[in-house]
Amino acid sequence: MKRLMDLLYKTGITELSGDTSILVHTICTDNRKVTSDSVFVAVRGTNTDGHIYIDSAIDHGATSVVCEEFPSTLRKGITYVKVRSSSIALGFMASNFYDNPSSKMKVVGVTGTNGKTTVATLLYQLFSHSNKCGLISTVKYIVNDEIIPSTHTTPDAVSLNGLMSHMVDEGCTYCFMEVSSHAIEQNRIAGLDFVGGVFTNLTHDHLDYHKNFDNYLHAKKSFFDSLSTESFALTNADDKNGRVMLQNTTARKMTYSLKSMSDFKAKVIENSLSGLLLNIDGYEVSCFLIGNFNAYNILAVYGASVLLGEDKLKVLEEISKLIPVEGRFEAVASSGKVIGIVDYAHTPDALENVLSTIRDAKTGSEKIITVVGCGGDRDDTKRPLMAKIACELSDRIILTSDNPRSEDPEFILNQMQAGVPSFHRAKTLMISDRREAIKTACTLANEGDIILVAGKGHEKYQEIKGVKYPFDDKQVLEEMMRLIISG
Repeated sequence: MKRLMDLLYKTGITELSGDTSILVHTICTDNRKVTSDSVFVAVRGTNTDGHIYIDSAIDHGATSVVCEEFPSTLRKGITYVKVRSSSIALGFMASNFYDNPSSKMKVVGVTGTNGKTTVATLLYQLFSHSNKCGLISTVKYIVNDEIIPSTHTTPDAVSLNGLMSHMVDEGCTYCFMEVSSHAIEQNRIAGLDFVGGVFTNLTHDHLDYHKNFDNYLHAKKSFFDSLSTESFALTNADDKNGRVMLQNTTARKMTYSLKSMSDFKAKVIENSLSGLLLNIDGYEVSCFLIGNFNAYNILAVYGASVLLGEDKLKVLEEISKLIPVEGRFEAVASSGKVIGIVDYAHTPDALENVLSTIRDAKTGSEKIITVVGCGGDRDDTKRPLMAKIACELSDRIILTSDNPRSEDPEFILNQMQAGVPSFHRAKTLMISDRREAIKTACTLANEGDIILVAGKGHEKYQEIKGVKYPFDDKQVLEEMMRLIISG
């Protein structure tokens, strides 16, 4: 019983019923994995309610149940614990079960619509030069140099604490992690200790889940509301919602910007397809990353590093060595002098940022040919917006499949095409086969032209009707450029 109560510390217990002699060895939220002397946590999910599986979990060996409502019949020999929120309870239980690994490292969470992966990964790169570090990102999880395939931007509470425990065991002193709005809303980060939080920006995304922008905003803001007085909250002062993130936090409030008054300030001096030249707090710094949106990402990395106690000049020196993140504005050059770019841009704002960067870097009459799609079973309101942006900022557009998932690819393309103004229809093609779309883009390209393949970035698959087929945008683009352009 003591072991169970230790795990339930800070979970908001309201009632306790059942056998008081239980010793809990395992935390489980999936009754297919229940073992003897396990506790089953009944979490209310998006598609189903864990409470309906309580009896099944007990039949499979669970001897304790954490739930928000007791079942109508309490079975003999089973300990039932009623809590205010099962998902919050699970977070604290997982943290306690793994001996609170987040308190043994300096954990920095990065949240926002765009830039999370880049900021978290660049922080990992920078600090790894002289520290053992962990990374939890959309692209991959890293423990020192060990790469673990990523399953979610932010894993579930049990997996997350298990991963952090592994980091502690391997001697990591820092952990940089993306914090998604889904993870915040679903309390996956409950029970974690953060030394700091970073906000990048907030634009149109995930409204299929959050229903409206206010809910999406509140989810992001609640992460900063939960930070302790000993931590820092670093926000983008140029984003219209940047300062909203700081309204109720008790953390140390800090800002960064390119345009307004802030604690950390930068100015873009040069922006080309070979990189950026920035003035950061009075010092000129060149780096390999491209575009104004990456200037914000670099500035966030700089600010967070300084707030973590690093020397400013040392940080600026390290920034000049940072390399782009996989699938984020990755350039592919052909011998035919056509430039290919692969980017994860899957929101209207991200696509606009990437295309604006390419347009600003153009030196002459070269064309921009954009291949873009939208994911299925996701926010469909952004589909016409993304097509409209692609048309406005490109010379040729090919609308294609992204990850259609359970949806009909042609239906998604028709929704995208609805955003194409009539006077742009002549320069727009619809090709649902993504490989064929990339091949067509290469066929249309002449010397000096720029091909952007947007939406999937680092992903190595395409999900169609529940099946993930191997597909790598960069690999396919390189193959087609060699075959068609280089001849």
